[in-house]
Amino acid sequence: MEAIRLFVVEDQPKILKNQLKLLESFDDIEIIGTALSGEEAMEELSGMDKMPDVLLCDLGLPQMSGIDVTRQVKEKWPAIEILIFTIFDEEDKVLEAVKAGASGYLLKGAEASKIVDSIKEVRQGGSVIQPSLARALLRHFRMPETGPAPQNRLQKGDAGAQSGRRQLTERELECLQIIAKGLSNNEAANVLGLSKATIRTHLEHIYQKLDVTNRVEAVTEGIRQGIIDI
Repeated sequence: MEAIRLFVVEDQPKILKNQLKLLESFDDIEIIGTALSGEEAMEELSGMDKMPDVLLCDLGLPQMSGIDVTRQVKEKWPAIEILIFTIFDEEDKVLEAVKAGASGYLLKGAEASKIVDSIKEVRQGGSVIQPSLARALLRHFRMPETGPAPQNRLQKGDAGAQSGRRQLTERELECLQIIAKGLSNNEAANVLGLSKATIRTHLEHIYQKLDVTNRVEAVTEGIRQGIIDI
């Protein structure tokens, strides 16, 4: 499998050096560029012949923020997946980054294996989210949450919940519940005793049945319908 092309944006030289040292030890990650500011990142990307697959970007950049970088990168190069790095679990700012086009976020200090798993996750079209972010997305889109006894709505044939959607299987519900906790495909596979390929297949079926396109939307829709609990 071809290595994932990665571009890293971090304004602290020491942190950037440590990140590169960690990531360079993985054969399936190829670091093709770095920048110490959002402005530098946009300039570097504009001059590249071969674009990165994933952009790992610090949220708290000076002047041009990680949110601004995300918005501009997605406007110019929508195929680039973006992972936000932040020191704190800043729900509002992370939500803004996701709305701007980021596929998820990581807290600085995460283990290298977690970072690489997350890079692979977004490269495959997934998202890296935490339950608090799913709640914030739910509030943002003003989708009313249903009450307790979540699984009964679909099973009882509620017309609103079933509108244009087929019922998820027990395994698909279990998989959706697991990813709602913020686990990667690899972690979900380990927890459920399945292969990563099987997890991906379950997710594809979940997306089809819930009429969504990614993990963030799937979790948000699952909460809205009351079929999962976080």
